[in-house]
Amino acid sequence: MRRVPELRPPVLRTPAAAPPPAPGREPVAVALAGAEFGWGSSGKLSAVLSALRDRSPVALRFVGLASGLGRPVLAERSDIAWYDLPGSAEGRRAALGEIVRSQGVRAALVVLDGPLAMDLEAAGVPTVFVDSLPFLWTEGDRAALPLDVTVYCAQRSTELPPECRDVLASVRSLRWVEAVVATAGDAPAPRLAPPAAVRPWRRALVSLGGLRAPRLADWTGYPRVVVPAALQALAAQGVREAHLAGNVPPGLLAGFVERPPLRVTAGPLPHGAFLAEMASCDVLLASPGLTTLLEAGRLGVPTVCLPPQNLSQIFNGRAHSRAVGADVRVPWPDDVFREEDALALRAKGEEHALEHVYAGIGEAAARAGGAPAVTALRDALLAALDRAAEGADWGALTAGVGTGGAAQVADAVLAIVRDRS
Repeated sequence: MRRVPELRPPVLRTPAAAPPPAPGREPVAVALAGAEFGWGSSGKLSAVLSALRDRSPVALRFVGLASGLGRPVLAERSDIAWYDLPGSAEGRRAALGEIVRSQGVRAALVVLDGPLAMDLEAAGVPTVFVDSLPFLWTEGDRAALPLDVTVYCAQRSTELPPECRDVLASVRSLRWVEAVVATAGDAPAPRLAPPAAVRPWRRALVSLGGLRAPRLADWTGYPRVVVPAALQALAAQGVREAHLAGNVPPGLLAGFVERPPLRVTAGPLPHGAFLAEMASCDVLLASPGLTTLLEAGRLGVPTVCLPPQNLSQIFNGRAHSRAVGADVRVPWPDDVFREEDALALRAKGEEHALEHVYAGIGEAAARAGGAPAVTALRDALLAALDRAAEGADWGALTAGVGTGGAAQVADAVLAIVRDRS
């Protein structure tokens, strides 16, 4: 058996940026894809694309595959030619083969979509796979992970549970990378002196991310409960402006976004605009996707974690609170679901735990129109906002894993491009 990967791999040195691409050369085609699960993978693609632009010595062109959920996050990127893929496994493999041949794809970058990474490798495309959740996997997830991919970039984590270690030890070409977040010209600069406890806060960002999830029949349950609770808590804290970032249907918003004295704007934001909004807010209430928490940490933004939407967000919220040294996460009440029950179910694979989480949220949204859960979450969020106002080490989670991952992943892609040119 291969050696179990170290919990805290050594800090990696990021090489200097490459010189500008030589003029007159045919651009090299690189395929891109992110998981159809939330928006974190698209945020990571955006960060790596910026690093590729800054570091590549040859001209590149990008072929986007599927990733329909995350495309709004990449709307600022006009240099991606997108291709939808069939839903069936057989149809997808046939379509991939044709795209690879017709577009002359030389390399691929895939974030969190293990089956697609394996299909690209089978089509003869050396692939860099980015796993931002290495702490999540158990033996029940092994079949869905591309363990033999050309380069498997696992994002460093503050801890690795025992259940994931044998799985990671089976990766043929494991490479630990720092947090994959935007750090160059496309990202706002970190706050030089993060504000201490200053109140009242006036401007807030509420981040829900991409709410559509595979196998979730009704994904409106989460925002129907969480958004009213978040807006009521912010208004009680004296916040006057808030932007609700996420793919929430406009009809669903009509019932709770026009409530004085809180002025609310809503809608999805491309990655650069989202980072700018985050940098300018006084406080962030985030469904605890890891990419969002790491980006907020890099900017030093006071952050309260909303209840988790899925299994990984339980881990993320706990890790964030431990790192910043303050209890600023809000779990669901036990009558919605108990986190320990969900974590125990993951031994059979992530899908089993997700079924438990989704069922609990759906039932909470259905009970009396979600009113009991809204009230409980509003009160818990008010308490968490009070604790956040006392101050915390908001950059600690990001500092613990570093910020050079986008450049490190880009260099792995460029090494393949160089070898195949």
